[in-house]
Amino acid sequence: MKKAATFVLGVAIAVATGAAMFGGGTEAKSLSITSSKFSGAKANTGMVTYAKDGAKHTLTLSDDFKTPDTPDPHWMVIDANGTTYLLDRLMLKGDRLSKTITLPAYINNVAKVEIYCAWAEANLGEAAFATPVSLK
Repeated sequence: MKKAATFVLGVAIAVATGAAMFGGGTEAKSLSITSSKFSGAKANTGMVTYAKDGAKHTLTLSDDFKTPDTPDPHWMVIDANGTTYLLDRLMLKGDRLSKTITLPAYINNVAKVEIYCAWAEANLGEAAFATPVSLK
C-alpha cells in the first residue's frame, strides 16, 4: 500500500509540474510592468505601464501624466535595437486623451516609450523600462 501511495504522489507532482511548465494551468496569463518617470522638455510627469492580458499587449499612462501642450503629440515606442515605431495620436477628437494603446503584433519588445510631436518632429519626453519588455 505504501508503494502505491508513493507512486500516486509522484504522478501527481509530475502532472502538476508539467502543467506549470507547459502552461496547462487555468490561471490567467497576465503581467504588468511600470516604467521610469517621463523625462523631457514637455512630457515630464507620470509613468507608463505595460500590461499583458492573454494575447493583448497594452501601454497605459498613469493618472498623474500631464498632456504636453503641443500641436500633434503621438505615442512612440522604441525597441531594444533602437527601432522606433510611431503609433497613434495621444489626443483624440474632442480633446480626449488616448491614455491606453494596444501594441501592434509587429513590435517584438519595448525598451522606451516616447511622447513625440509629429508636427515639430521632436521628442517631448520619454520613459524607459528597467529591461526591455518582450512581447513574444
